[in-house]
Amino acid sequence: MVELKNVSFRYGSENAECMYASSLKNIDLTVKTGECVLLTGPSGCGKTTIVRLINGLIPHFYPGALSGDILIDGGSVKERELYDTALIIGSVFQNPRTQFYNVDTTGELAFGCENRGLPEQEIYTRIDRTVAHFRMASLMDRNIFRLSDGEKQKIACASVNVSEPKIILLDEPSANLDYTATLMLRELILRWKAEGKTIIAAEHRIAYLWDIIDRAVVLRDGEIVGEFTGNGKEELTQNQLTQMGLRTTVMESPAEMQMDSFREGDRPITLRNFHFAYHGEKKNIVDIPMLQIAAGQITAIVGANGAGKTSFLNCLCGLEKRCKGTLEYEGKLYDSKSRKKLCFMVMQDTGNQLFTESVLDEVLISLKKGTANEKETAMEIIRNLDLADFADRHPQSLSGGQKQRLAIACALASGRELLLLDEPTSGLDYAHMKETAALLEKLRSMGTTILVVTHDSELIRACCTRRITV
Repeated sequence: MVELKNVSFRYGSENAECMYASSLKNIDLTVKTGECVLLTGPSGCGKTTIVRLINGLIPHFYPGALSGDILIDGGSVKERELYDTALIIGSVFQNPRTQFYNVDTTGELAFGCENRGLPEQEIYTRIDRTVAHFRMASLMDRNIFRLSDGEKQKIACASVNVSEPKIILLDEPSANLDYTATLMLRELILRWKAEGKTIIAAEHRIAYLWDIIDRAVVLRDGEIVGEFTGNGKEELTQNQLTQMGLRTTVMESPAEMQMDSFREGDRPITLRNFHFAYHGEKKNIVDIPMLQIAAGQITAIVGANGAGKTSFLNCLCGLEKRCKGTLEYEGKLYDSKSRKKLCFMVMQDTGNQLFTESVLDEVLISLKKGTANEKETAMEIIRNLDLADFADRHPQSLSGGQKQRLAIACALASGRELLLLDEPTSGLDYAHMKETAALLEKLRSMGTTILVVTHDSELIRACCTRRITV
């Protein structure tokens, strides 16, 4: 059983001047053995913080002011060594890259079992069983850091399954998964539940979980504002879910949506001979002889995990120097170097492109040269992205969803003609997804061409006007 008793927490050092606003306030939560509980609510509401409290990363790794008790089967997490906690708890983090200990995928799956001293044959049996379930034989013996983010998420989920912990914590586990992989994750959670495991999932995308969970716990501003079980959960209307900032409970595949890739009369951005393969690889991960993109439109780039969507964006904006090919737009030819001045990319792992000491400084350095009243302009963009309360915060202290919004704010500030976004709503709640869609639509109306790699069917319906399947 997992218990949080009158728990409050705020991030920061013991020096009060470095403390941030409270992340959790007087939380009382009990999860019974074998129960499957969903933690949901707006971005920054405290879901990830609760996960970190249960697995011991708070207070052992993340400093801050903590009060109250966190108990696992009656024992205090605060007084337990992280190693001992890891023996019974398996975690899938919001950013799977932060939990890898190996370079190769097979070694990563074996790592937890090896640390526990399990017999070699038992480890191989568990790996084979997990690989078969996820249908991921093609991912074995691969360099983890050559995988797409969706494939990395699969490896993170698989490594937890191989370790067979009693308690499983999932922090936005479907954020980077395609429709098929999300269905596989759903099947895995159903199996865990049938085995009697305790499951706590922090999620915005609740559709694949809604009929599985025993209870939904809704948080806002660090407090529990609602709990729904049984009939109460099933009787919630979509309008009520929306008012609470929650996503739809209906799954939909982006690949099945009816949408053109290019229409007669569209102004073309023409790509020719786009080819790219990673060093040492014979097969091109990007192989496009010719493609026309509709200028002035919002085009969704959809496809399975590992299909090359992110690599395509990297090539398009000039980040992959080894990519061959040219882009023609309004009579001008752009090679990879010149495309950097045409394009701005919001990466899937936004932490990789945030460099300064504050949210305000991050937007300021992205502003187009010659912008008048720079600070006022930057603050207006920050307010539009609902980040005004965090203007002086360090970007790396923000939640995943808040980092996404900050990266989009930097993109808006740049004023580039071609805006590329890689899973821009992967960490966003319903309200901020809609705000992002509205901002993209506003940019489109101003003439900006936008390409969005996404698995988010709600975002596609909200703003995308074209679709390309990779």
